[in-house]
Amino acid sequence: MYAVITGASGGIGRDMAIMLSNKGYDLILVARSKDKLEGLKAKLPTEVEVICADLSEEKACYDVYEKCKDKDVEILINNAGYGVFGKFAETSLEDEVGMIELNIRALHILTKLFLRDFKEKDRGYILNVSSMAGLMVGGPNMAAYYATKAYVSSLTRGIYEELRASGSSVSVSMLCPGPVDTGFNARAGLKKFSAPSLSSKYVAAYALRGMFDRKLTIVPGVAMKMGVMGARLVPDKPALRIAAKIQESKK
Repeated sequence: MYAVITGASGGIGRDMAIMLSNKGYDLILVARSKDKLEGLKAKLPTEVEVICADLSEEKACYDVYEKCKDKDVEILINNAGYGVFGKFAETSLEDEVGMIELNIRALHILTKLFLRDFKEKDRGYILNVSSMAGLMVGGPNMAAYYATKAYVSSLTRGIYEELRASGSSVSVSMLCPGPVDTGFNARAGLKKFSAPSLSSKYVAAYALRGMFDRKLTIVPGVAMKMGVMGARLVPDKPALRIAAKIQESKK
C-alpha cells in the first residue's frame, strides 16, 4: 500500500515519510526539489516514487493525482504549504496568491480526488496539515496565512462529519501544530519563534499516531493544547490584540 505525501522534501513531511516507510508503506513523495526527494528516496527501505511538482500550479495537482490513481493508495498527507509575514496592506500580493493556491487550492483538489477513491473502497486516511493558526480568531501580521489555515481546518471538520454520519471507514484528520523547528520561519520572513519550538520528528510521530487513531484535531505539545483551550475563552478583540503582539515578537 502507498502513502502520498506532499511537501516531502523537508521538515514534518520528510520525517513522516521516513516513519511510514519504516512501517512498511511504499511512498509517493511530492515536492519541488527533485534532488532532496531523490536523496530521501535513497535512504528509505520501501519502494519510493518521486514526483517533482509545484502544487501552486493547478495542473500540477491533477497531474499528481493521475500518476497515483491506479496505485493502492491508503494515505494522503497534504503537507505542502508556506506562510507570508507582514501587514496585509504591505505584503506581496503575488506571494499571497501563491500561498492561497498552495495552502488552499492544492489541498482542496487532492483531498477531493483521493477522498472519492477512498470512499469507493471504504478505507483510507487523509491528514491535512493545518496549524494552530487555523484554530484562532485571526492573525494580524499574518492575516492571509491564518485565513488559509482556517479554511483547511473548517474543510476538514466538515468532511469529518460527513464521513462519520455516513458510516464510512475513511478517516480525515487535521494536524494543528504551533512552532516547529523547520524551514517555515525563514520562508515566511520571520527571525524567531514566539514560543519554544517542537522538533519536526516529534510532531511527525505525534501526527501519525493521531491519524491512525482517527482523531479529528491533532495538536502536539501540552503547551499548545493549553494555548488552544485558552484562546477559546478570550473574546475576539482582545484575542486579536494578543495575536498581534505574538506576531510582532517574531521579527
